[in-house]
Amino acid sequence: MYLAYYDESGDDGYPKYSSPIFILTTCYLHYLHWKETHAAIHSFRKSLKASHGLPVRTEFHCKYFLLNKDPYRAFEFSGSDRAEIVSLFCNLASNLNIQFINVAIIKPRITKPDYEVLDMAFKYSIQRIENTLGSIQNPENKFLIITDPGRIGKMRKTSRRIQRINYIPSKYDGSLYRREIQGLIEDPLPKDSEQSYFIQLCDMVSYLVYLYCLVKTKSGSFSNRMPPEITMKVLEGWMKQLEPCLNTKASAVEYGIVVHPAKPTRQPRKRGRQ
Repeated sequence: MYLAYYDESGDDGYPKYSSPIFILTTCYLHYLHWKETHAAIHSFRKSLKASHGLPVRTEFHCKYFLLNKDPYRAFEFSGSDRAEIVSLFCNLASNLNIQFINVAIIKPRITKPDYEVLDMAFKYSIQRIENTLGSIQNPENKFLIITDPGRIGKMRKTSRRIQRINYIPSKYDGSLYRREIQGLIEDPLPKDSEQSYFIQLCDMVSYLVYLYCLVKTKSGSFSNRMPPEITMKVLEGWMKQLEPCLNTKASAVEYGIVVHPAKPTRQPRKRGRQ
């Protein structure tokens, strides 16, 4: 069985929204690797406390950290300190026995007024996990979802629906065919991000992907609070660091980011179950 942890960057509102992009990130690992991976992250946090003074029990929230918001302001990290610490986190993630899938919803490209941002992002993410694990061909490859409780009601609704009926676009002609999700077990389970190293890693990857997509899709730019040391070149360096732990097969887009809509298109026709 696999454990899939979730977090996000940006808001999931539409047509009214405060962020032009919504990123949903999952990191997943086999349960047999959980204990050793958790121990490796804890060891890293202890070394980070010794080298930079960031307490082991302080939740790492990447956006607030880079923008020097509370509770990190009290530590008086310089811009270069923050860049170095994020780089250390990226190096940690790339050496763990985990993988990340990122789904990016680009709101300015949406043409449907009733588009459900979180529903679509979560559906695409679950489909990629199932495809990667080969749950249909290998029924023993089940996965369980663990997420911050903030959006769990909506996520539960989506996960239940796509186990009953699920349409997937064909690679060949864009039509839709049915293939229900087989590998997911239980409803998404809540866990506070403060109590989960894995959700905190999702938070970091999600925010870095958010910044990357923001610039690459020309949907916005870095916040004015971002320290001058954090440039697009630095961000691209972080993405390169993370590449070994990104599921690059999830999408043909660079770093495997699942981008939707890729561009405004007409709605594909539906076909029956195959």
